[in-house]
Amino acid sequence: MDPAASASPSFDARVQGSSFQPLNPENVRAYLYKAADFITDYYTSVESMPVLPDVKPGYLRDELRASPPQHSAPFDVTMKELRTSVVPGMTHWASPSFFAFFPSTNSAAAIAGELIASAMNTVGFTWQAAPAATEMEVLVLDWLAQLLRLPTSFMNRTSVGRGTGGSVILGTTSEAMLVTLVAARDAALRQIASNGMSYITRLTVYATDQTHSTFFKACRLAGFDPANLRSIPTGPETDYGLDPAKLLEIMQLDFDAGLVPTYICATVGTTSSNAVDPVSTVAAVAAMFNAWVHVDAAYAGSACICPEFRHHIDGVERVDSISMSPHKWLLTCLDCTCLWVRDTNRLTDALETNPEYLKNDAIESGEVIHLKDMQVGVGRRFRGLKLWMVMRTYGTAKLQQHIRSDVAMAKAFEDLVHADDRFEIVVPRNFALVCFRIRARGTMTEEATDEVNRVLINRLNMSGKAYLAHTVVGNRFVLRFAVGSSLQEDRHVRSAWELIKKTTAEIIDGEEIVQ
Repeated sequence: MDPAASASPSFDARVQGSSFQPLNPENVRAYLYKAADFITDYYTSVESMPVLPDVKPGYLRDELRASPPQHSAPFDVTMKELRTSVVPGMTHWASPSFFAFFPSTNSAAAIAGELIASAMNTVGFTWQAAPAATEMEVLVLDWLAQLLRLPTSFMNRTSVGRGTGGSVILGTTSEAMLVTLVAARDAALRQIASNGMSYITRLTVYATDQTHSTFFKACRLAGFDPANLRSIPTGPETDYGLDPAKLLEIMQLDFDAGLVPTYICATVGTTSSNAVDPVSTVAAVAAMFNAWVHVDAAYAGSACICPEFRHHIDGVERVDSISMSPHKWLLTCLDCTCLWVRDTNRLTDALETNPEYLKNDAIESGEVIHLKDMQVGVGRRFRGLKLWMVMRTYGTAKLQQHIRSDVAMAKAFEDLVHADDRFEIVVPRNFALVCFRIRARGTMTEEATDEVNRVLINRLNMSGKAYLAHTVVGNRFVLRFAVGSSLQEDRHVRSAWELIKKTTAEIIDGEEIVQ
């Protein structure tokens, strides 16, 4: 034996001396106990925190070091900085006084599911890479399809075996729009000519001026000519939903001009006003041109698990795809957008990849689903676990109770607005969003009325006691009051209304209205 070798530290000794164990079991247990305490304390105290933080851009760099730490620190130090620097700079979406945008709901079951999925840290791009993760996603999406009473043509498994349809959990509605746009694009190009992409400038897509702005971004990413993106105007005569007659007229003009109507996005519960596009009649118009119909039910789709709201997606059996986001209103934390397609092959034909290093017997068998082929990327998280834990833990009855409670609170708020002649409801309420504003008084112009409503929302939000968002509907500045935060109760809605009334009185009595 070489004397020099025998004098040097053994391999085991060298490894032991420099050992870093980021998953040391005792640390995992200790850190997670402290994180769990932080979470429960946060939910206990969030009601007393200002909904909007009073911080300036760049504040966090000033409070925390601008360069990464060279040496380790006790976990308690990290948690202290979280409490003292990060939490004060948060907009508290979990606050029961949060009424802006749409709710971002959560639950104990979802948090537990997200935690466990993060700990397992599986990368489920193929069935073999994560059999249980793949099969759970397939199972829970079929469960949810049954709650929504989607036709079996959208399901992964039916009573007679594997169906023609399929589903996948994505991060956001933007992704659902993008992948279905790509699938519709490729299907249309195959029909036009074998050399495909040279004809892409002939493809046209359709939505309304109420469709989420992310749709038009997705169209650009999918390669559609911006000149061929049709934003169809809406108005109060259809409660700002899509008018099928206008859709038909525009599609026919495009067709007569030699263009190819390719894709229509119908929305159930638009962001601005919760408008509902008529799914069945839109699908009938689309069928005349063999165009793909996608239904964006990101927010309101959750309500459709209740029979009394299911009619909003009547006609879904005639569309090509539908998506909804349980992270908005079904107690499942971000991110979780569910996409169903009637013909899985049309999606996978556009998105499939099959590199040598991913080939295996399961893939060759053709008996399993590879969810990587229904999304943009390859890697994917175990998103199905938290949705399954929510549905398994709470059951259909409690999920429906949750939706109905929120709608009832929104209805109560709407009644309060109706009863006060200083205000007006701008569009009919469909779900748990109320669009209202201070109405014009005396000789006030529309511009002056808009301005006083801007003053109102700014004061409400600056108070820290409530947070609302605004929109513009029919060229009018409108306040949006979205009920649905997981901690909200009747008392929070009534407290917000009292604040709105008090602030409005201060504005009017102070003669801050510009005549």
